[in-house]
Amino acid sequence: METIKNYFFSDMGVMLGRSIRHIFRSMDTIITVTIMPIAIMLLFVYVLGGAIQTGTDNYLNYLLPGILLITIANGIGYVSYRMFMDKQRGIFERFHSMPIAHSAPLWGHVLTSLVSNAISVVVIILVALLMGFRSSAGVLSWLAVAGMLALFTLALTWIAIIPGLTAKTFDGASVIAYPIHLLPFVSSAFVPTETMPLGVRAFAENQPVTLILETIRALLYGQPVGNDIWVALAWCVGVMLVAYVFAMRAYKKRV
Repeated sequence: METIKNYFFSDMGVMLGRSIRHIFRSMDTIITVTIMPIAIMLLFVYVLGGAIQTGTDNYLNYLLPGILLITIANGIGYVSYRMFMDKQRGIFERFHSMPIAHSAPLWGHVLTSLVSNAISVVVIILVALLMGFRSSAGVLSWLAVAGMLALFTLALTWIAIIPGLTAKTFDGASVIAYPIHLLPFVSSAFVPTETMPLGVRAFAENQPVTLILETIRALLYGQPVGNDIWVALAWCVGVMLVAYVFAMRAYKKRV
């Protein structure tokens, strides 16, 4: 037991490397997580952007925070998929027959989600810079944006782990991706909520994605964040903690 505790971080690093290799060997994952958000960004900026009024001179500056959240949401579905496949193939049982920390395989998937989504976000920002994105944010504001995106990623990752461990079929494991994908689209990601019908507007303004979007926009463009940042943080941390508890229960029951 002492050996397992001492080597927890090295075990977790091995599990992280294993999952990362699976991602880079999967062209479908790369296309969905990175190329599709770039395609959406190109479509909205160069095809639809001229017809959308957001009150800004550069529509890309308005759009980018939403694209970043969509990028993360696209990557979350693969967390459930990888967890489900490991469960179906008996990978967890094989790992647990070895002298490694029992939670290392689970944390390997969590860290993989965090690392892979961070890489995707950086790629999206670099493409946006080539397209004309500009920000007046300082170092501290960029760090705050990075922290917000990391919390958002972790919250969605722990949610996705639950069906990955508990679902009986692949369709059951992947169904969590649909509501996660929908939330950024019914928000202020593409247009201000003021342009939406009353019922849709009420939902969009009071769901967590819009609060996170507005916080990131304020940080990127030097605007006052007000109380939105605290409400957005509360949403991310609250969802993450609740999902973590249920995910760990499911994992312990499984192993």
